[in-house]
Amino acid sequence: MNNGILLALLAYAVYSWSDAAIKALGGGLSVFEIGFFLTLVASVCIIVTTPKEESWLHFWRMKRPLAVQARAVSGAAASVLSVIAFTTIPLAEVYALIFLAPFFVTLLSLLVLKEHVGPWRWFAVIAGFVGVLLVVQPGVRELEFGHLASVVVAMLAAASVILMRSLSAQETRTTMLGFLMLYAVLVNAVAMAVTRSFTLPTLEEAAILVVAGVFSAAGNILILRATRFAPANQLASTHYSQIVWAVILGALIFNEKPDALAIAGLAIIAGSGLLTVARERIRLGTVRWNPFGRNRL
Repeated sequence: MNNGILLALLAYAVYSWSDAAIKALGGGLSVFEIGFFLTLVASVCIIVTTPKEESWLHFWRMKRPLAVQARAVSGAAASVLSVIAFTTIPLAEVYALIFLAPFFVTLLSLLVLKEHVGPWRWFAVIAGFVGVLLVVQPGVRELEFGHLASVVVAMLAAASVILMRSLSAQETRTTMLGFLMLYAVLVNAVAMAVTRSFTLPTLEEAAILVVAGVFSAAGNILILRATRFAPANQLASTHYSQIVWAVILGALIFNEKPDALAIAGLAIIAGSGLLTVARERIRLGTVRWNPFGRNRL
């Protein structure tokens, strides 16, 4: 196993630890306060560790401002909804629903980019959707707002992928990431002020917020380093390792134990994702892979 794959696996493990830390804060702090401090800590870490050749001085210069702003808005909204999801429903269910993103990417690719969608890709998408149904089991268990939030995050992640495809050749990474960080901080700060939901964190809560932010930033840094050692088509499948982490962390920390149907659903979701990766590798010779996951910091 090469260094790139190892770094990518570590990145998604760290992302999962960040999500678990967010979940641990649920009930003690408001969604907007968690999102504000998480984004603030992650943004500081990312900025201070940016390579010298990537300057932040001119991140505000855009060639396609509307598309950049749309991507930043979708990312900020996803950051708020992600916190809601992770603090209200089991980790495995959040990941299962967020991994609906390929379904929405396929639809948007067809409707917006006018791409041809072959039968294998449709099969993978439908299989992934069936897997989600097995995990969430609507009609058998009560659905919560966190489930809806997760689905919307998947939709926003898909929109971000489409926007990234059109922006990657024209805009710098600092421009796309800079506006995402700025919007996420401002949206959470304004919402926190309007709802008057700020409470002074305890030392334990402050420590968890810092850990969550540092882990989130570390995930971004590790993914970027991974791309220097291995091409994207070798790294894309590592994203599905988060499903394993969801089961492990959910069981060990939060006593969330998915049943046999849910385990089967998670396996189907991972399998459908791997099939999509394999088919894209054959069709294009590379995978249009978004290294920033679900608009995360």
